[in-house]
Amino acid sequence: MPAAEGSVKYKKDKNDNYAINLSIKHLSAPDRLVESRNTYVLWTNTENNGIKNLGQLKSSSALFSKALKSELKTATPFEPKSFFITAEKKADISYPDGQVVLKTK
Repeated sequence: MPAAEGSVKYKKDKNDNYAINLSIKHLSAPDRLVESRNTYVLWTNTENNGIKNLGQLKSSSALFSKALKSELKTATPFEPKSFFITAEKKADISYPDGQVVLKTK
C-alpha cells in the first residue's frame, strides 16, 4: 500500500498483558485490492508463541474526507516483536492467508 501510513504502540499493563493501539491513514478498502478481500487483520510475531491474530481493523472515513482511517485497540498476553497487516477473506482465522499490506521494520 504505497499511500498507507500508520503507527502502532504497545505497552505492558498491570495485568502483564500488552495493550496495543494501532492507527492507520490512507488504507484503501480491501475490496479494491488486485485480489479482492473483505477485511484487514493485524498480526504480531511473538518471541516464543509464533504468529498471533490480534483482530480485525475498524475502518471509517470522515464525511468530507478522502482519507480512509483504520484503527484497532486490543490486548494480548504475548509479547509482540513485530506487527503486520494482511488483507483477508474473513477475520477469525488462525494463520495469515492473504497479502501483507503493511509491516513494521
